[in-house]
Amino acid sequence: MSVSVSEFGSLDDGSKATLYTIKNNNGMIAEVTDFGANLVRLFVPDRKGNPDDIVLGFDDVKGYAENPSYFGSTIGRIANRIGDAKFTLNGVTYDLEVNDGPNNLHSSFDNGYNKRFFNAHINGDGSVTFSLSSPDGDQGFPGNLEMSVTYKLTDDNELVLSYTGRSDKDTIFNPTNHSYFNLSGHDSGKAMGLKLQLVSKELTPVREGSIPTGDFMKLEGTPFDFSELIVIGDRIDEENELLKIGKGYDINYVIDKEEGEYGRAALVVDEESGRTMEVFTDLPGVQFYAGNCIATQQGKGGVTYSKRHAICLETQFYPDAINHDAFTKPILKAGEEFKSTTTYKFGIC
Repeated sequence: MSVSVSEFGSLDDGSKATLYTIKNNNGMIAEVTDFGANLVRLFVPDRKGNPDDIVLGFDDVKGYAENPSYFGSTIGRIANRIGDAKFTLNGVTYDLEVNDGPNNLHSSFDNGYNKRFFNAHINGDGSVTFSLSSPDGDQGFPGNLEMSVTYKLTDDNELVLSYTGRSDKDTIFNPTNHSYFNLSGHDSGKAMGLKLQLVSKELTPVREGSIPTGDFMKLEGTPFDFSELIVIGDRIDEENELLKIGKGYDINYVIDKEEGEYGRAALVVDEESGRTMEVFTDLPGVQFYAGNCIATQQGKGGVTYSKRHAICLETQFYPDAINHDAFTKPILKAGEEFKSTTTYKFGIC
């Protein structure tokens, strides 16, 4: 395992970003920047041994300062949506940024963790840890929070993301990574030919605005059933109320495992390149988003990205969990440590 460091451009205020390039011994490369702890590139070999970059992103830091679709982003304090942009904790109601209709999405668009500089540390095992201090009241959340995310490559072709968090007040904390994957390559066009399997029998249905109702819905017999490998594009435009709300697949799946258990959540297969990707996590949910709202924009190497050019599998506590009694709440108690691990493991079919 090796790590090298290079420049990644400057923001308009002159702030300079750094790129950290992590390599394993099998030709796999992950590139991450200290600006937002954003995953910039991920080179994975195909069945012939040829590596391609399989994540959407930008050539330098200025792209990530805008980044309307959250390519590669570390999301915090809270991923996904909070209904009516407010929650109550210990009898106190906290108001958040209203940035998605009447709701809150990913905590903040302009002041999200993905648009801040992290402190970076190269570890002895070839991993890189990005750390951030988030003050009391930041984005509307209580507590001085110290958080980190560590990116590690293994020689089993795993990209391992490890999160930690500690606050001096009770708060809520639900970080995730918002990378967009296309196993045929970031420059290969739409990703709707990929096959997907989700280790799930239920999802959390939503109302208008993509806010969960607080109920659970069985998947069998619906276009959301990915219990077997299914081509993503086969049913994405079927007549269905939840598909209409999400403009396609954009929904939280309940991972079929015990609470807190580390296990497999998803499998993605690209028969064209031969690449496969398994997702493992200790969190209870995974948001499957089929890139329905990717705005047409220029990405790495001048490539044009647009609707459904890649997919996201965002491991998480359920959306709006703090406001639903039936959901495990992402409460981080004062002085306690949050730890969570999500792994993207790549192989060949």
